[in-house]
Amino acid sequence: MARAGLDFEHQNGLSDEEAARRLAEEGFNELPSAKPKSAFAIAFDVIREPMFLLLVACGVIYLMLGDTEEALLLLGFVFVVMFITFYQERKTERALEALRDLSSPRALVIRGGREVRIPGRDVVRGDIMVLEEGDRVPADAELLSCVSLMTDESLLTGEPVPVRKSALEGEPPPARPGGDDLPFVFSGTLVVRGQGIARARATGGSTEIGKIGKALESLIPEDTHLQKESRTVVRVFTTAGLGLLAIIVGVFGFVRGDWLNGLLAGLTVAMSILPEEIPVILTVFLALGAWRISHKRVLTRSVPALEMLGAVTVLCVDKTGTLTQNRMTAARLYAEGRFHDVDPQTPGALPEHFHRLAEYSMLAGKKDPFDPMEKALVEMGDRYLHGSEHVHEERELVREYPLTKKFLAFTHIWKKEGGESLLVATKGAPETVADLCHLPAGSRRKVLESAEAMAADGLRVLGVASASLPTPEQLPESQHDFSLEFIGLIGLSDPVRPGVAESLSECKSAGIRVVMITGDYPRTAKSVAERIGLESSGGCITGSELEAMTDAELKEKIGRVNVFARVQPDQKLRIVGALKANGEVVGMTGDGVNDAPALKAAHIGIAMGQRGTDVAREAAALVLTDDDFSSIVSAVRLGRRIFDNIKKAIAYTIGIHIPIAGISLVPVLVGWPLVLLPVHIAFLELIIDPACSVVFEAEEEEKGIMRKPPRDPSRPLFSREMVTISVLLGAGVFVIVFAVFAVAMLRGQGVNDARALTFTTLIVSNIGLILTNRSWTEGILTTLKRPNAALWWLIGGAVVFISLVLYVPFLRQLFRFTSLHPVDIAICLVAGMLGVAWFELLKFLRRGGANRGAVR
Repeated sequence: MARAGLDFEHQNGLSDEEAARRLAEEGFNELPSAKPKSAFAIAFDVIREPMFLLLVACGVIYLMLGDTEEALLLLGFVFVVMFITFYQERKTERALEALRDLSSPRALVIRGGREVRIPGRDVVRGDIMVLEEGDRVPADAELLSCVSLMTDESLLTGEPVPVRKSALEGEPPPARPGGDDLPFVFSGTLVVRGQGIARARATGGSTEIGKIGKALESLIPEDTHLQKESRTVVRVFTTAGLGLLAIIVGVFGFVRGDWLNGLLAGLTVAMSILPEEIPVILTVFLALGAWRISHKRVLTRSVPALEMLGAVTVLCVDKTGTLTQNRMTAARLYAEGRFHDVDPQTPGALPEHFHRLAEYSMLAGKKDPFDPMEKALVEMGDRYLHGSEHVHEERELVREYPLTKKFLAFTHIWKKEGGESLLVATKGAPETVADLCHLPAGSRRKVLESAEAMAADGLRVLGVASASLPTPEQLPESQHDFSLEFIGLIGLSDPVRPGVAESLSECKSAGIRVVMITGDYPRTAKSVAERIGLESSGGCITGSELEAMTDAELKEKIGRVNVFARVQPDQKLRIVGALKANGEVVGMTGDGVNDAPALKAAHIGIAMGQRGTDVAREAAALVLTDDDFSSIVSAVRLGRRIFDNIKKAIAYTIGIHIPIAGISLVPVLVGWPLVLLPVHIAFLELIIDPACSVVFEAEEEEKGIMRKPPRDPSRPLFSREMVTISVLLGAGVFVIVFAVFAVAMLRGQGVNDARALTFTTLIVSNIGLILTNRSWTEGILTTLKRPNAALWWLIGGAVVFISLVLYVPFLRQLFRFTSLHPVDIAICLVAGMLGVAWFELLKFLRRGGANRGAVR
């Protein structure tokens, strides 16, 4: 590749010896590897978890009772917990590995006066690097010399438009990504145009991309509210179970002198109250939720994050690549005093007087460009001019006049096939092109006013001009010496993704606030906000304004502002932190390396699967496989459903354990025989476990779930209302069940007859609890119309099993029952449903009150 204009004088570079010494002292040009936790350390962390201890304890109890299958099932969940923990540890490592791979390209350097190509990891501080179009920059560096150099820094800034570079002169400004005419290039960015010579000033972890890696390393994912609450509840139940175990063993041992049966009774009561279903519910619901959400084109990388989806109150959205398509398209044309809006989605011909503008905009660029703006111009030409005389496929480049600080424009000289005459095409900043065309004051003012009007709509504006020359010998030394004719203006934009406006409207109805964060200019950000319907009356905060704010000022202002512009990666992290400090539950979408720390710091990081970088995907909790913003709304809807169903399942679990524990404990305390034996508890688990893990998980979402505000993140899952209703439901069932047992005992029906009646009533009450907990607003008769195949399989299985143990002699003897008559069955059915009848009446009264309020 030609390198005309580059200054190679006095560029001998480092000697091989000096480079080797610096490499030994400063290390390789790659991100430092985080030392992984040992298997022993991870296992020790898992063992300390109360949830793990509960699972192991329950498994040991079942082994002591000889129930090997239940023991193996619970111990299987132990391995699930360990696997999830290992997965979380590995996720951080993969994010850092992705960064290392991305930031280690091959490099062309000058050492000892010779050009040599070396692995990017061997570049050291002070190396002289040669950069050419298409190269990935191997290290942060300052430019010593360059010609038409432009780099794509979207990796760091998130913005798709390449930035113009200039050589270092005098005292250098602060080295930050983004902005034109800065003398710095950054590791991992792409050279899209021109050439340059640069001196490495930072390598490895000291680069801008390295700082992102360090930020990822230092962030520790927070436990979700549900994880914290479940641990507390598990501790309470475990303590209560162990306390009751000790009390019952003591009563039997000291009062009755029967230690063996005391241990058996104590273990039975402990089994009845130990809520091993709670960790099962969390594991199964979230795992199946991840499976369900994958059918909505959303992959789950952090399963606990699903619980937080329904509580998201603020969604921080990166403009480029999330709200927009991360590519440039021609959006508006200006020529001969007229404007024309270009819509790639709408078929139709380009008006004739804009053909020449499209023709010379292509001629002012390369045939196969890297630059996204030039790509957009080529796409427009191919779409509207294909097959016409305005397309010059066989043209030959004679000379290129590069962009300079003095003239912010490119000029290309082309020779047409079969002729000697030359085509001159110029494009660049409107004011520069107007000057190169030597426009009179009035015409120049009109052009610049038109350009300003286009820029006010968030467009990036280019001026286009043309000239012709008879022979190559007449080429001037400067662009300024051409007799250029002004043709018109082209406004380019990054188009909004289809469906974004509708998705934002759905977020608004669901009570979710959307905040747009971008590295682009405020005017462009406001234009996009207006196009998609994002509320921006609170103004726009820029990165420099954000830098000057204290944390307290940011925390106060962030509640009113929905648009942030010219924001750097570390500032995105600060925005997320300020929102979290205000008590918000934050979801963050993004696709670039610059988004990774904020994705990881947010409660829920959502990365783009198709356009996103590996780093963003590894740092996120969710990945959109189709990059469709509307998929986020589907994920939130499923998240709300998952949480509602977890709440129903846990409410049922609390409710059913009260009558089981009560009917196991109270008869012992009053001197009556044991009602429930371990075999009965195991039978009940055959209903309780599937109900918790399958039936409630399969429940459809409640009506109007996306018209409700987000769940209050400070409100616990085990709220006073939920616990109170669950306890009252359980207490009501216990009163009915105990009454059946007491009446049977007082009538002298015998222990086995009383046990059969009591157990059958408990089974019916169990089914009643399942049915009434399917919805806390709609009645059982209404919810029975909702499809749930698992429910009917469960009820059918319960009926078959209770029939077998009541009427098959071997099983009846094993369960210590007697046969029940039809009238006994009727009594059990009526008594069993009476325990939940009061809650059905309460739901009916609530619905009536709500309907009367709606009418008023």
